[in-house]
Amino acid sequence: MAHAFSFFRAGGFNQVRLASGADLLNLDQLDQKLWVALACPTQGLVFDARTLQLIDSDNDGRIRANELIAAIKWAGSLLQNADLLVQAPNTLALAAINTSTEAGKLIAHAAHTVLMGLGKSSADSISVADSTEALKAFNAMAFNGDGVITTEATDDSRIKALIVDILATVGGVEDRSGKQGINADKVAEFFKAVTDYLAWYDKAVQDPALLPLKDDTAGASTALSAVRSKIDDYFVRVQLAAFDQRAINALNREEKEYYALAAQDLVLSNDDIRRLPLAHVNAVAALPLKSGLNPSWQVAMESFDAKVVRPLLGERDKLTAADWDEIKMRLAGFETWESSKAGAVVEKLGQERLRALVIPAEAQSLVPLFELEQAQVTTASGIASLERLLRYVRDLYKLTRNFVNFQQFYQHEEPAIFQVGTLYLDQRSTELCLRVEDAGKHASMAPLSRAYLVYCDCVRKSTSEKITIAAAFTNGDADNLMVGRNGIFYDRDGKDWDATITKLVENPISLREAFWSPYKKVVRFIEDQIAKRAAASDVASDALLTGAVSSLGTAATSGATAVPPPKKIDIGVVAALGVAVGGITAALGALLETFFGLGMWMPLGVLGLILVISGPSLLIAWLKLRQRNMGPLLDANGWALNASARINVPFGASLTQLAVLPKGSRVNLADPFAEKKSHWKMYVLLILVIAAMWAWWTGRLDVLFR
Repeated sequence: MAHAFSFFRAGGFNQVRLASGADLLNLDQLDQKLWVALACPTQGLVFDARTLQLIDSDNDGRIRANELIAAIKWAGSLLQNADLLVQAPNTLALAAINTSTEAGKLIAHAAHTVLMGLGKSSADSISVADSTEALKAFNAMAFNGDGVITTEATDDSRIKALIVDILATVGGVEDRSGKQGINADKVAEFFKAVTDYLAWYDKAVQDPALLPLKDDTAGASTALSAVRSKIDDYFVRVQLAAFDQRAINALNREEKEYYALAAQDLVLSNDDIRRLPLAHVNAVAALPLKSGLNPSWQVAMESFDAKVVRPLLGERDKLTAADWDEIKMRLAGFETWESSKAGAVVEKLGQERLRALVIPAEAQSLVPLFELEQAQVTTASGIASLERLLRYVRDLYKLTRNFVNFQQFYQHEEPAIFQVGTLYLDQRSTELCLRVEDAGKHASMAPLSRAYLVYCDCVRKSTSEKITIAAAFTNGDADNLMVGRNGIFYDRDGKDWDATITKLVENPISLREAFWSPYKKVVRFIEDQIAKRAAASDVASDALLTGAVSSLGTAATSGATAVPPPKKIDIGVVAALGVAVGGITAALGALLETFFGLGMWMPLGVLGLILVISGPSLLIAWLKLRQRNMGPLLDANGWALNASARINVPFGASLTQLAVLPKGSRVNLADPFAEKKSHWKMYVLLILVIAAMWAWWTGRLDVLFR
């Protein structure tokens, strides 16, 4: 029969309740359309990183639903009672391990071995810390079951030297201890290289023509290679000169090129000099070896003469084309043989060492070490499985409550694993803070969450650490939130970071903010207009003063009295102003007539006026606040969220706390620096209001609206 799940409602959708081990073990029967998430990243979460690494079976940096199901089933099969997964204890009783299977027996044996090694042989339970300490100690051993042998695995100097030679030539692999060692593949690669190199080298031993200069042949080949292309170039130029002597001047390069060179600060390595011919070209010239050479090639040619020409051809001052062909022919066999070299990585060990290594006993000397290493594979597997089980028992239930459902987030007793800390800024603390790797990429999708987001760069100067967070402000208003403001971020470990706002994603924060928003906009508009008018007046007065001073100066110079011309009155402007004032007066009169005409319903008129002003803003904010959800925020961080996890107004208000005085606080309202207030204006306004109400009530205002 199918397992019967129960559900609870939170965040505007139904979520499965996971209350027993049976609920967890039967998660594969739960339609994944009912899961809150189908995948999550292994980075940026407040969760044990090692546990996530163990669950991530394909090592792709993401936990998927099938990987979580597999982890739960594996852990459940190794426990006497799967309800232990829901209890999530920090220590596991040895009696709780299911020893009816071979895997369970192996883990139980590993647990006893670990406790004995830690001096706790009488203990009846084991913790993650115990397994971690034991695993660290086991991995540091010379034989730890990973198939890698280090130099610490033997005291035999001959075998130790062999391991060092293998590491120095074909390289090594990392042992669990963190040291470099060798495995069977590296051993095979090394001895194959030795065999191949010696087989290649023996070809030259069997054919002396391949080494015309014996041990000096390699050096001669190198010296030849250094000048080959330049000497070839020289003899081709000679052939062209012989073909047509009119080409000689061009082949030796034109005089103007030397003028260009002469204008520079010359060095022998100058590329323009190196590109000049190797020697002066004519129709019958041989290549000089002692003098008359391009100075940039002098050193290379001296090496060529000493290592190639004299050993092969004897002492001479010039090299003919025939000599050049003979040299290339006599070294051609060596060059072909050299290009076919195999096993070159072991060449540096030298012939004597390599000849000693091809003895079968050398390779066989490592076999006993690998056998000892292989004998520890079972122990290593048992300890690794023990660590996995202990971490799963402690952590799997917590992960399911942040993956299959969002119980931990909506219960609000403990922050969810994606909540990385608390941001204090603008007399508020917000707990909905997410770690962000790329703020620009995150901000391209996050606005769809309908939440007001503040992106902050957080820095700890003492350690030079830097992170970026996205904090959702879900209570209060946005009046003082702006790029550049500073706050303090406390991560889940209690460490404090300097936080600076770098980007804002604006959305409604609260209905209260939406209600007052139109009035604030009007006030800001009036303030802006007054500021602009004041600035314009200031500019105009400056211009007027400057003009007056200039006029006085002109009058003083000419001896005349400066009389400003009379200002002309624009009749059209006056008429337009009159029409505007009349229109405004008529509109105001109509509004007052309607308002006072309400009689006893006038308070409802006031309420209606308020609704007309604040209603649209409230409606838009209400619609957006109803759509506020976690989906885009987490999807932008690499999650595959499967539900619209809503953040309604009451829940959002609990995520962002406003500054409130503690209960029982005493407040002294006497501010010594407060502005002194005069109450006569308030009294006058109160008298006018009372008089207006009295006049309206007695009908004395009716004459205004006849």
